[in-house]
Amino acid sequence: MTSSPLLPSHTAPAPAHARWSPRMWGLLVVLAGNMLIDALEVSVALVALPAIGTDLGAPLTAMQWTITGFAVGFGGLMLFGARAVALLGRRRVYLAALVGFAAASLVGALAEDPSLLTATRVVKGFCAALTAPTGLAIIATAFPEGPQRNRALSVYTLFGAGGFTAGLLLSGWLTGFSWRLTFAFPAPAVLVLFVLGLRLIPGAGEENGGGPPPGATAGDRDGRPPGTMTGDRTGRPPGTTAGGRAGRPPGTTTGDRAGRPPRPPLRRYGFASAAAFLAGLLALVQGITSVPAHGWADLRSTGLLALAAGLLALFVALERASAHPLIRFEALRSRAMIRSALGAACLNGSYLGLLFVLTHQLQSLADWSPLRTAAAFLPAAAPLVVTALFSGRIVARFGAPRLIAAGALLPFAGYLLLLRTPWPPAYATGILPTMLLVGAGFVLSFAALNSQATSQLPPAERGAGSGLYQTAVQVGAALSVALVAALLTGSAPPAGAAPAEFAEACRPALTLVAAVGGLGLLTALAGLRSRRTGPP
Repeated sequence: MTSSPLLPSHTAPAPAHARWSPRMWGLLVVLAGNMLIDALEVSVALVALPAIGTDLGAPLTAMQWTITGFAVGFGGLMLFGARAVALLGRRRVYLAALVGFAAASLVGALAEDPSLLTATRVVKGFCAALTAPTGLAIIATAFPEGPQRNRALSVYTLFGAGGFTAGLLLSGWLTGFSWRLTFAFPAPAVLVLFVLGLRLIPGAGEENGGGPPPGATAGDRDGRPPGTMTGDRTGRPPGTTAGGRAGRPPGTTTGDRAGRPPRPPLRRYGFASAAAFLAGLLALVQGITSVPAHGWADLRSTGLLALAAGLLALFVALERASAHPLIRFEALRSRAMIRSALGAACLNGSYLGLLFVLTHQLQSLADWSPLRTAAAFLPAAAPLVVTALFSGRIVARFGAPRLIAAGALLPFAGYLLLLRTPWPPAYATGILPTMLLVGAGFVLSFAALNSQATSQLPPAERGAGSGLYQTAVQVGAALSVALVAALLTGSAPPAGAAPAEFAEACRPALTLVAAVGGLGLLTALAGLRSRRTGPP
């Protein structure tokens, strides 16, 4: 799931009949194509998990990193990525992220060790955290406000919604030949997008038809940072002297005569905070999945969990002490924001946890092929693609709180139904109804959760709130999959047990999935009560 940053609305609307130039079409191809690849990376490893585990000789607790590694890289570095984009510029960061994504794809495809594969998944998650929201921001400034921008956003949204479904099918097909192809195929596609992006992705001052960035003053013709004075031809911060000697932030260089913004001091990047948050999440996931092998009394499990708590506490302390924090804590004062983040984390986490369990059951226990498994999941993934372009109208018609509540109830009912289905489950009466209910839940609540997340925030806080929301979504996915993998491993019967015993061992993991879905439902119901009693 992705969220949309606040789109600027200060450019003049373009005529509805205006035609796009070939350059604008090409730019949209680059942005939407990369969004498709970012989205399918979430699902591309799912049905390949059994094949990866068999080839690398790794247990489920190690293989879950192919899912959680991407989610941790995406969510754990989302806020840091936003800061890097703001300081270094969209074009530079976007192109660098494309190269990093392609390189990580090739290394992951050749990996012979689960740890190296995990590292590439974290890197790819970080690259996706850089390109997904940046693509939306580029559209907001490169396409004129009105029908043209709306059309571009519709294409971008459709490609993002279709990515998960495409990833399932493509991975199911490619895994039939080799699981390594599922990790290698994005590399050439991304490199093509990179070559096109070199020519098409606008730099500072090139957006909005080559004029000054939206909101710039009359003198801002050279891409100066917003707020510089009309006469500041060198891009110096306000208050500096002609030679740039006075008022220069620590760490900036002299001699910036070409209108470049001064180099920001390193502390503004928030490296320490980002490292603490990412390391804390990695330790937390590893600690959870180490419990089945080492028990609660071992430092390799409980010690890692304690380390995770300490690192996350350090992150909060660093953020509160920083003059330039990555997190705007003001956004957390909104109950609508908190409910949306928690509800989306439960929806996304329970769904990916369900698919993780079913992949294990259908391929490892029922001997289904990867392609057949992917096809079995389509009823949950495809409906969102069909309805993505109409989601805004649905939210406007029925209101976000009611849609979120209905969207949480349906998956929860599906999870309970699957828990009551005996083994082996008949697809038409067991798995299919659950998939349909989960798909309907996403159709109802996906856009509503995104909309509600920042609805009560001041305009200046909505960008930061969107980043927090997306971070929560990815962290929820990582923790849910890690817990499911730990329960599957800890409940597994001894080797040689009957298939029915292995199937029964999946029940604790399915119960956890249902519990996460139930938490999402309770959160949604709290939103309904708040709507009746007053504004959230």
